[in-house]
This record gives sequence, C-alpha cells and structure tokens, in this order.
Amino acid sequence: MTVPETEDPVSTFSPPTEKRVIAQQTARMLLEIKAIQFNATQPFVFTSGWASPVYVDCRKIISYPRLRSALMDFAASTILTEIGYESIDNVAGGETAGIPFAAWIADKLMLPMQYIRKKAKGFGRNAQIEGEVVAGSRTLLVEDLATDGRSKVNFCNALRKAGAQVDHCFVLFYYDIFPMVSGNMRDLGVQLHHLSTWRDVLDVATASGHFDPAVLKEVKAFLDSPSEWSAAHGGISNFDSDPENVGTGAGGPKAGASAAA
Repeated sequence: MTVPETEDPVSTFSPPTEKRVIAQQTARMLLEIKAIQFNATQPFVFTSGWASPVYVDCRKIISYPRLRSALMDFAASTILTEIGYESIDNVAGGETAGIPFAAWIADKLMLPMQYIRKKAKGFGRNAQIEGEVVAGSRTLLVEDLATDGRSKVNFCNALRKAGAQVDHCFVLFYYDIFPMVSGNMRDLGVQLHHLSTWRDVLDVATASGHFDPAVLKEVKAFLDSPSEWSAAHGGISNFDSDPENVGTGAGGPKAGASAAA
C-alpha cells in the first residue's frame, strides 16, 4: 500500500488571483489579529479630530510571520495582475509604515527598493530618499493604507524630483469611502491598487456572526456618510492638512479616546 506524501502547507501555498477572494481573505486576516477594532459607543477620536467607529492598524501585521507572508503573496499577485510582470523597476516605501511592506514586496518581486522620508534630510534631489534611484526607473510606491490619497503627493513628488517615474501606488488597505479619491489620484497621475477595503471588512464581519449587529449597523452608517457620522459624534467633518492621519496607526486615536486603540 502506497501512502501519499504529506505536503508542507506553507511551501505549497498558492495565493488566489480573484480580487474578491483576496479582499475577503485579507479582511478576515486583519480581523483575526485584531488589527481592526469596532467601537460605536465610544468612537475613536484621532489626532486629526476625526471620529470613527472603526480603527485599522496595519503595522500589527509585521508581528505575524505566516499571515504577513500570505498577505505579501496576495500583494505580489495583485501587482503582477493589475500592473504587469515587467512594468516595475523599483519598489519604494513611504516613511514609516510603508517601509517593511515595500521591503517584503521588493523581495517577492526580486526588485530594488528605496524608502522616502516625509521630510528631506540634507540637500540635493535625493535628500528625501534612501537607496539608489535610477533616472527614468518605473517605481511602485508602497504604503500601508490610503484614506483620500493626498499624502501620496509628497512621496510621489520626491521620487519624481529624483528622476523616478511614478504611475502606481499599492496599499494593503484602502478606505474607499471618500468620493474625492479618484480625482485626487487622477490629478497626481497615479493609479491606486489595494487588497481590501472597509466594505470588505464589514461583509466578512457580518457573515461571521461574531460581532454585535448594532455595532455593525453603526459601522455601515459611518461608511455610507463618514463626514456626517463624524460630526454627529463630536469629530470634524472634513480633512485637515494631514489627512492620512485619519484612522491610521500613525495618526492613532488621541490619548483617552476609546479603549486600547
């Protein structure tokens, strides 16, 4: 009797290529490691002044090796499908949260990497960038998440000033609730790619049956009308000068905001 060999589930992992499956798997993983939190009774109030019943911290991913490996497989699959196999020369991470993800993606795609500071350090056209930039190199900007996309302007401008060509940006998580995003990214000349959104998270959370339906109802109300929801719960109703602080680990909830964010 021949006994079939057992296979290593890690080494034989094959990432899905269908976008909807990737989105749902990503949402499920973020919920599993509690990178996403819900609190409708004590909304998160971020340093920007924005009030929200939801909070995402993609930085938690770095502490979960198997999960992050799967997500980087999803990222590589998404990038190769939506951008192409030979359409990127470099990967650049935005300070700070984008740097580890840029490094892992660059490794997956076997590409050089740089990272971009939020502010220049020193002088010259490369003062904001660490790593070698080749003039004309097609560079993929990587960050952990995107809200309305305006913070990408600083990073893209720094790369372009150094001679890079920047047409694409990849994020693990995209809010996808603010209508101005498509116009902002179009004005920037950059196409945004992502793994998952708040709608995907809400779908997965609802289907799981593990979350209070009343809380999820408030989350849906926020996603449908974020400005109105924030204003009604003591927050601002428009973006400040640093919009990517909204709902991110970097901007974070204010001290004393709802629990444990």
